[in-house]
Amino acid sequence: MLKPMFLGVCLSAVCFHINAQDNTAVIIKDITLIDGSGGAARSHVSLLIKDDTIAAILPAGTNYPTKGAEEINGSGKTIMPLMVDAHSHLGLLKGTEISAQNFTPDNVTRQLNQYLSYGVGTVLSLGTDQPTGFFMRDASRAGMMGGASFYTAGYGFGAPRGTPPVAFGPSILRPVNADQALEEIRTLAGLKPDFIKIWVDGSPKLLPEIYRVIIAEAHLHNIKVAAHVYYLEDAHQLVDAGVDVLAHSIRDQEVDDALIKAMKQKNVYYIPTLCIEDFGLSYGLISPGWFTDPFFMRSLEPGVWDMLNSDDYRKKQAEDKDKARKIQAFAIAKKNFQKMDSAGVKIAMGTDSGAQPVRAQGFSEHRELQLMAELGIPVLKVISYATHGGAALLGIDAETGTLQPGKKADFMVLDADPQLDIRATTNISSIWKNGKQIQ
Repeated sequence: MLKPMFLGVCLSAVCFHINAQDNTAVIIKDITLIDGSGGAARSHVSLLIKDDTIAAILPAGTNYPTKGAEEINGSGKTIMPLMVDAHSHLGLLKGTEISAQNFTPDNVTRQLNQYLSYGVGTVLSLGTDQPTGFFMRDASRAGMMGGASFYTAGYGFGAPRGTPPVAFGPSILRPVNADQALEEIRTLAGLKPDFIKIWVDGSPKLLPEIYRVIIAEAHLHNIKVAAHVYYLEDAHQLVDAGVDVLAHSIRDQEVDDALIKAMKQKNVYYIPTLCIEDFGLSYGLISPGWFTDPFFMRSLEPGVWDMLNSDDYRKKQAEDKDKARKIQAFAIAKKNFQKMDSAGVKIAMGTDSGAQPVRAQGFSEHRELQLMAELGIPVLKVISYATHGGAALLGIDAETGTLQPGKKADFMVLDADPQLDIRATTNISSIWKNGKQIQ
């Protein structure tokens, strides 16, 4: 189960080669630049791109060092980095169904392209991939696939008869003891996943003696570990065990100072995934304001719009006996995110998009930004969590995640300035990846 299978299809069926303009320089003139660092935006600057790289950021109107460069008028436009989703799931969702059978080259490629069309340049698929995922990951990183860059945690670890659901596939590893966990993590590490994923909450839970072995062995192979978490008590034990990322909000109670202190000391990242609580409460008798926005509607899988509008679905949402707990959990999640942010805990954006039909790939990332901003987090800081934060978590911040000379020209051009309204991130004029305009 742990050996990646050879993908017996012609590359041309699932990949494409981006036809680069040979040694062509491009200048996008007179823009507002949000570089993703969290620092102040720069107005009336021009972005010089050579090949796949940002060559310079210059005051608008200066003499450009490259003759014959293509010039694009960017007046009135805002440029920000492509986003990084540090908690997503590829190839599970198709239509209204979640199934491991959906993990096909065509479906994964389609989803990578959708992410990119929404301004998400990199995704970490967190623990639900199938054996062919390693092949596709390598093809993506070699520039042989379109869409967002694909990072994978391979096969995650869950408790026997526990989370995640069986529908997530047979590749999920469910060790019954520490010895089995050690054998399986060593085999998985040999496939060189970009991360390791463990599911700790649920019933029954993954036992501490098992996840401690997984974390320790992963670190021996220089691989970070992210944990699906819900409860404060579990978060304390996981941080003590050396986990690198809490991949969901803590939602049962407010975090305490001891946890925050430990997370800062150990450089543990926090991924709030606020949008999953929002989606869980939004589809009821009263629809959210963005429900009929074409930007949202286009992101949905076929059949999901009809499902959300069906009488059966709306009735189920309205009569949900667990609704009070969900409302409270969402309130706690928002409070804990504010506390983590205020304390300076490292934060990366993640959405759990692709794990359920209501968590649309592409739209979820923009909704996550909106939810962060609605809590009073400054817009430039929110954008840095969605760009630099995820790149730093993945260890790729030397090449992407911020827009600086020498880094990849991976960015989106917006028709409006998100500093004035975070919803402007949905007003996408064009997408650029590796220095080429994709759309």
